[in-house]
Order: sequence, then C-alpha cells, then structure tokens
Amino acid sequence: MAKNVSDQLVEMLVAAGVKRIYAVTGDSLNEVNDAVRRDGRLQWVHVRHEETGAFAAGAEAQLNGIACCAGSSGPGHVHLINGLYDAHRSGAPVIAIASTCATYEFGTEYFQETNPIKLFDDCSYFNQMACTPGQFARMMQSGIQYAISKKGVSVIGLPGDVTRLDAQEIVTSEINYHTDSVVRPSDRALQELAALINGHEKVTIFCGIGCANAHDEVVELSQRLQAPVGYSFRGKMAIQYDNPNEVGMTGLLGLPSAYHSMHQSDLLILLGTDFPYTQFMPPDCKIVQVDTRAERLGRRAKVDAGYCGDIKDTIAALLPLISQKTDDEFLKTQLEFYGKVKERLQTYVDDKGEEHKIHPEYVADTIDRLADHNAIFTVDTGMCCVWGARYIHSTGKREMLGSFNHGSMANAMPQAIGAALAHPDRQVICFAGDGGLSMMMGDLATIVQYKLPVKIVVFDNRSLGMVKLEMEVAGLPDWQTDMHNPDFALVAQAMGMKGISVTKPEDVEQALREAFVHNGPVLVHVFTDPNALAMPPKVEFEQVKGMALSMTKLMLNGEMGEVLDTIKSNYKHIKELL
Repeated sequence: MAKNVSDQLVEMLVAAGVKRIYAVTGDSLNEVNDAVRRDGRLQWVHVRHEETGAFAAGAEAQLNGIACCAGSSGPGHVHLINGLYDAHRSGAPVIAIASTCATYEFGTEYFQETNPIKLFDDCSYFNQMACTPGQFARMMQSGIQYAISKKGVSVIGLPGDVTRLDAQEIVTSEINYHTDSVVRPSDRALQELAALINGHEKVTIFCGIGCANAHDEVVELSQRLQAPVGYSFRGKMAIQYDNPNEVGMTGLLGLPSAYHSMHQSDLLILLGTDFPYTQFMPPDCKIVQVDTRAERLGRRAKVDAGYCGDIKDTIAALLPLISQKTDDEFLKTQLEFYGKVKERLQTYVDDKGEEHKIHPEYVADTIDRLADHNAIFTVDTGMCCVWGARYIHSTGKREMLGSFNHGSMANAMPQAIGAALAHPDRQVICFAGDGGLSMMMGDLATIVQYKLPVKIVVFDNRSLGMVKLEMEVAGLPDWQTDMHNPDFALVAQAMGMKGISVTKPEDVEQALREAFVHNGPVLVHVFTDPNALAMPPKVEFEQVKGMALSMTKLMLNGEMGEVLDTIKSNYKHIKELL
C-alpha cells in the first residue's frame, strides 16, 4: 500500500523524537489515528479532554525537549488552546496537529469548521494549513524546526481529505536539526560587564529558568563576588541546591530574604529571567541583565546594561575577568536574614493545625521529606504554587512544573499525566487545588486507563484560596469564592484509583507514606485550613489596610466567625508585619 500523508506525518514525528500523541480521535483525525496504529512506534494517549492533552504535551516537552498533541475540528481546536498558550509561554516545543474539515468545504460554515490560522495565531511560532501533500511535508518539517529552535508551539492545520492522499517526496529536508551553539556577548561587551561588576561591592544575583544548565557557573560567580543568589519560581529547582549563597525566591510567592537582598545591593545582576513583577525590583541600584532573548532586555526593570548570551557560556567567559572580592559582610548579613526567614517558615510547619483545618505548610513540608530525590512535582496555580515554592526543596534531580507564566488553573493533574508518561521510572507528585482539580476531573480516568502511578495530593481549602486573598488585600469581602466540594477520595475510587481522605493533622504523614509506596495511582484528599494566608515578601500598607477593611466589612455583615478563624489561622504572620 502506498504511503499516505498520515503515514508521512508519523514518520516525521518519530524522526524528530516524539514518543506519543495526546488526543481525542474523531472524524478528520481518524486517518492519523490509524497511521499511528499501523506504524506502532508512537503511543496514542486517549485523553478525555484536549486541554488535558495540550497540558500533558507541554509538560513532556519541558522535560524531554519535544512532544505532540492533536485536536479534531472546531471543538477539538478550541479545547487545545488553553494548554497550548501555557506550553508556548513556558517555552515548550510542542507540535499541535489541528485536523479540520475537507478542503472543498472551506469557507462554507461547514459543521465544526474553524479557521485554525486565526485561532492559534497568538499561541504559536509557526501556524500553517497544509492543503496539498506537497505543502504538508514542507510545513511539517518547518513546524518542527520552529518548535525546537524557538522553543514554543507549532500548529499544523491538516484537512481530513489531505490525510488520505498519497504522500509526496519534496526537494527540501524532511529531517530536523538540533543545534548546539555558543552564545555570549562580544569580548568588548564582556570587558564592559566585568568592569561594571568589579566596580561594585554589594552585588546580588537573581536567576531564572535561563540558568537551568548553569548551576555550577552561577555558584562560582557568586562566590567570586561574595554575592547572595535569589531566584524565580522557574529558576528554583536548578539553582537552590548545593548553593551556599542562596537566599530564596522573591515575587508574590517568594520570601522576604531575596527581596531584602535585592533592595540592599548596589548592583543587581539578572541572569536568564523574564521575572514579570516590576514592583519587586529595586528602584535605586544599578541593574545588569543577561538573556538569550535580546528582545526581553529592559522590559521588566530599569536596566542600566543589557547583554545577549546563554548564561552558562557568558559566565564561563566572564569569570577570568572578575576579581575575587574579600569583603563578605554584605553576604553574611543577607544569609543571617535568610536564616531567620527559614526559622519563621518552620513555625508554620510545627503548628500542624486541627481537624478539618490542617495547615497546608505542614502537608507540603511532609511531602518534601518523603518524596524521592528525583521526584517530578506539578503544582496548580494558586495557593498550591505558594506551598510548592516555599516548602519543596531542590536536590539537583527534582523537577517542578506549573503554569508559571500563563497562570492557568487546572494545570497540575494534566501535567502529571505528561510527566508520568515521559518518565515512568520517576515518582510524580501532583499538588492539586480543589478548584483546579474540579475543572478537569474527568482525566482521572486517563490516569487509571494508562496505569500511571501518579500521586495526587488535593489541598482542599473549600475555596478559591488565592482569589480570596486577592479580594481581601483589595479591601473586598470575599464573595463567590467558596466551593462545595465532593469527597475527592470517593471520586477517585469511583474512577478506579486508590483514594485516601485525611481530616486530622496526625494522620497526614501515614497517609502520604501509604500513597507513595502504593504501586499505582493514588489521590490523597487533605482537608486544609481555608483561612491559611500566604504573605508576599513585600507587604504594602495599602494591602494591610485593605485586609483590615475586608475584615471590618465581614464583621458588619455578621461574619465574625470567619474573621476570628482568619486571625487564629494566621497569628504567625503578625511577626512579619512588625
């Protein structure tokens, strides 16, 4: 039988290193599905919702370098979009196959017809519709090359009738190229950068995901400069471990120590970070930024000098030009402050909470202690991000995935699916919020169907916790944030996985141990304190005033019980405001 376009698609995906396609099959995608079946080298992962498939592909691409998902016709396309936005903003090389109606139906408002070019334009680097077999092969090669080179999403529109046509050989390449280049500033620029660094005494380094392969170089530079090292959430797992100068995260989820260090320095060096929160940047010190994407320079802070370069390559070339600093007073001061911050974090762990109000800090700390040294964590957007950011420690082998740029809810469980399939030999632990899990709960069935040993810990605070906090600091009484949840452990059991409910603090560790040793998927439903707060490192007077105003409005509305619960749950934070 002659090779058709669907067969060619499978061959090109396999050659590019793709291992599976996350999809819901149907109509215009059926020929591709059959080609995958006949070839046998790709796995077809039948997710229950295409958004789950896109999130799972994004997770696999972040871990392994490339992944693929697919959606059939209009509804399938629309379902892909949120997960593809997340993948694109996370720098994940994802190939999305958007199969659609036959070419002769284009423009007729045919059943389920959409315009993929318009639909995916804002969440992709490459987005084309292949209307002939000759177009398909060239577009497929280009799409894969764009994804791996620019690190983002490529969308290949594929009409159903084209998938059945005979494949055509093309005169251009059908394979793809993974380049390995040295990227750093020029010698003149390096001399300029070194002079600037050598001319300042109190230096702080702040690292993002761009430092992922530069841990040793960052540590060596920090020791040369006697400089504290802070990091973003995405930079944490690469930078925190074996780093004597680290002072934690800053930002909405971070700690006062990194914020303090950055604001006490006279030179701040930003390495591989597109940290978005300008209000956390110091206004009165010199700032230097290095990034492989030159278009990012200066868009988050008043940068005095910007350089284009890979962080590992740039530091390696820079180190011979940097003088060894001997005065470590600034570094010692910041590390002492960080020590006090860590002691304060421990007080939240030591106070474990009470029945149906288990402190989430204690739960996260317990997970950190029990988890494997190379575990992969996925965290839902919201309060789960806070607990993961503050209590899960890097080992140099662990990974943490979340919707850190796009900020979508319901990301953690789908990302855990992708992580478990990509790395079946590693423990995968999902920090799921009750709000996030409720959105995509159907794909618990996918976990069971593919026998993925994912451990899902549901932090059930019976509310949209982060939204509740946002409203309170704005001076608004929280309204329409409460959630009436099912017993998630029973839901898990109905889906076919082990389910455990935890209502008392003294049962948390045993439940987690039981889950982690179980040979299969487990959902641990933990009833956490709905009034637990996460204080950002920079607490403005307006936020304090807003919280007080919110509590006053609740009292006037007869909600004194909620006010008292909030105070009792967060008395420890008073020390942070004094």
